[in-house]
Formats: sequence, C-alpha cells, structure tokens
Amino acid sequence: MSEKQKGSGWGGWLVIGGVVVAVLGLIRGGGHDGPATADPSRGTTASAAPSSGAGASAGSSNGSSTGSPAKPSKPSGRYDPADYAAPVRQYAAEAGVNPQLLMAILYNEAYKPHDPELERAWQRGKPDASFGIANMHRAAFDDTKPGRPFASRQWEELPDDRNLAVQAAAWHLHDLAAQLPAHPSAPLSSDELTALGYNAGAGNMLAFARGVKVGSQAQSYLDRLHDNWAKSGEAVK
Repeated sequence: MSEKQKGSGWGGWLVIGGVVVAVLGLIRGGGHDGPATADPSRGTTASAAPSSGAGASAGSSNGSSTGSPAKPSKPSGRYDPADYAAPVRQYAAEAGVNPQLLMAILYNEAYKPHDPELERAWQRGKPDASFGIANMHRAAFDDTKPGRPFASRQWEELPDDRNLAVQAAAWHLHDLAAQLPAHPSAPLSSDELTALGYNAGAGNMLAFARGVKVGSQAQSYLDRLHDNWAKSGEAVK
C-alpha cells in the first residue's frame, strides 16, 4: 500500500534490477526466479458497483469474514490481482468497503514485482519502502491494525501473506473513508477520494475533498484507478 506512491514505475525497477539480483545472490547463495508481474491494461471506466458472488480464485481464503485472517496465501509464480478476488470480497465485506475499489487499488499497486525476497532486498537499501501486494508502509499498517482481526500480525509478514496484505488494505481504506466529510466540495466520488488518500495520505485526501486541485502525481494515480475500474468490477463479481 502506498500512502505516498514514490515509484517511477517499471523504469525504476529495471534500473535497480542488476543490483537486486546481485543482492539476492548473496542472500540466497544461488539463483532466484523473479515473478512475471501483471501489466494492468488500459480499460474503460465503469461506475457500477459489482454484484456479490462466489467466484473461484487461486488466492481463495477459507476464513470467515469477521474472524481471524485466512490461511496465508503463499506467493509464487506470476502475480495477477484478479487471482485474489475471493480475499478481496471477504475482507472488503469485513471492513465495509467497496470490493471494486479494493481490487482497483491492487491493480494500481501492481506496478512493481511482488516477490518476497525481491521486496526485502529492495527494502534493505530503501528502509522506507512499502511491503506486500498492496504496497503498505509500516506506519500505515501499524496505525491500522489495533483492534482489528490482524492486530497480532506484523508488517514484516506482508510479503509472505498476500491475504493479510489484502485485509490490511481493506481496513486502511475503511479508516480513510471514515475521515471524509459528509459532503465534500470536490467533484470526486468517495471511492476516488479514498483511493487518493491511499496513495497520497489522509491529509492530502482531506485537502482534495475541500476542493484543492489534485496534483499531477495524484492525478496519475486517479487515472490508473479509472483505467482499472471496469476489470476490477468484473474480477470481484
């Protein structure tokens, strides 16, 4: 998750690729097959909310929607946010947020490789880096978890447990939405404002809600949200 997305996209990852591979070689003492990450396609904006349904998913969880976190989904191979439709529906319902929004956030945050060892190697050189498929920073995770079903979990677990990453993102979206004014001045929906809060932080979200002009970086995130909206709705049907 990213309170403030600093990534420059794939370009930055390609630049550091050789360095990371070298670090991984030292860490593991051998080769490591990196994942083939999802490349979110450009789609048509959809405003309709998804219907609730029981869809099969490679990331399906067996836990209850209000109980303890589901069995960890061990990361391996190619990552596609749509594979985690079942946890998205489960934890969106648990946190009371729009599952289409939660899935769209995962698509927005799929701009970099989500391999546990790669994430940790990158974090060693950049301690403020985010973890997990929702790109959540430590401070956001620690602020979100008190009193929640995952209160006993640690931020360091996010790369290894994608269901936990989805659950934490859902509750963070819940907390952001709870801060929005009842009648924002901006011509943006609550989902759009909440997504901007996920990317740029609660303070900026509230400024946008008051009508402050959205900057270029936040606008880019919002544009990608729109591009990913239709396929996110389809994924969580």
